[in-house]
Amino acid sequence: MMEAKNVTKHYPQGSRIVKALQGVSLRIESGEFISIMGPSGSGKSTLMHLLGALDTPTTGEVYFQGRPLHLMSDRELAALRRESIGFIFQFFNLLPTLQAVENVALPLLLSGVSRGEALIPAYEGLERVGLRDRAEHFPDEMSGGEMQRVAIARALVIQPEAVICDEPTGNLDSANSEEILKLLRSLPEPGKRSVVMVTHDAHAARFGDRIVHIRDGLVESEEWIRDKPDSNMPLAAARSLGDSGIN
Repeated sequence: MMEAKNVTKHYPQGSRIVKALQGVSLRIESGEFISIMGPSGSGKSTLMHLLGALDTPTTGEVYFQGRPLHLMSDRELAALRRESIGFIFQFFNLLPTLQAVENVALPLLLSGVSRGEALIPAYEGLERVGLRDRAEHFPDEMSGGEMQRVAIARALVIQPEAVICDEPTGNLDSANSEEILKLLRSLPEPGKRSVVMVTHDAHAARFGDRIVHIRDGLVESEEWIRDKPDSNMPLAAARSLGDSGIN
C-alpha cells in the first residue's frame, strides 16, 4: 500500500547537512493502522511527509499503491494528495471564514466539483462524526474536539486510500484526545484504507496495529499491538465530544 525503501532525507543547515533520515525501510499494508513514535528531531515527521507525498527523498524510493512517488512530477504528486490521501493535523487547519460544512467540502471544491454536489457528502461526513447540527457554525464557534472532528470529516470526504495524521491529539485535552483516538481507530478498512499517525504520546500510539519507533533517522524497533485500548464506539456516538474541548 505504502512503502519506503532505504530512504534518506538530508537538509542543508548553514554550513552543515542535517541527516533527518538515514536509510529507512517501511511497508504499510492496506487496512493497517501504523503509529510512528520518536523523540523530537528523530525523523518521524520527515518520514510522514515522504509517505504522504508532501516531500521527496534525497535517496531511496517511496511507493503508494505500487506507484513510484520518487518518479512522479509535482503535478502528479499534487493530484495524488488531492484525490487519494486525507490529512489530519494537530492545529486543525480549518479556514476561519468558512462554515464547518464548507471546510469539509473544500477538497472536493478544489477538485472542480460543483458547490451543490460537494455539500452533499460534506453534510454526510459531518453526520458520520456526530456534528450534523454544527454544519453551519464557524471554527471560532467550536471547541477543539469539534474542530478536529470537522478536520477528520474533511480528510474523509474524498474517500481516501490513506489517512495521514500529524499529532492529531496534540492540541486537545485528555478527554477529547481519547474520543478522537477512538474515531481514528474506526477509520482503517481491511484491504482498503490505511492510517498512519505520528505521535509522541505512548497511549495514543497503542491505538494502532503496529508502533514504529524512530530514533536518529533510523527505525529503532517495531512493536505489534495485541491489546488495543477500547475503541468500540460508533462514529455517530461521538456526539458528546468537544463539550470540554479547547476553544
